[in-house]
Amino acid sequence: MAAIGYMPMPVDFKYKSVVERGKPEPSRRHPLMDAGQRAKIFAPFAALRGFDQAILSKDVQYEERRLLSNDERNELNRRLNILHDLTFNGRTARENKPVATVTYYVTCDDRNSEAYGMLGSYSTVTDIVWNVDTVRKSLRIGKADIRFRDICSIEAKDLFDTDWEVGAS
Repeated sequence: MAAIGYMPMPVDFKYKSVVERGKPEPSRRHPLMDAGQRAKIFAPFAALRGFDQAILSKDVQYEERRLLSNDERNELNRRLNILHDLTFNGRTARENKPVATVTYYVTCDDRNSEAYGMLGSYSTVTDIVWNVDTVRKSLRIGKADIRFRDICSIEAKDLFDTDWEVGAS
């Protein structure tokens, strides 16, 4: 009685003739492939789509939103007013092109995280401030729209250090 691996082959096995033939000999059309090349064929296959991203998302450290003191809030409002005057409309924004660094809070939007909707992380962007919208209460910096309530700090070299009066354009 022949065997399939370590198991004895049943007498009425449907593919008995194929098993008894053994491995085919390499031919010109189908040459022998080494194990390294054979492994490359299956390398791009991801059995669990999104699994790698899910694992990486667990490495993100989330924290609670830091509350600003009254002095910090007043200084932030002063800086937003200065930026508002420098970007009052599209033309003044293109003329002035104020570059600023904004640090803001981003709430966790990963539905699989236990921090979803409750905790978040701080992000920083440095670019040209295009608009300070007092109606929608948002700041447009580069291609990002940031709500006023999420902004933690605004820094700009030589922009806020001068005795610049708000509304004195």
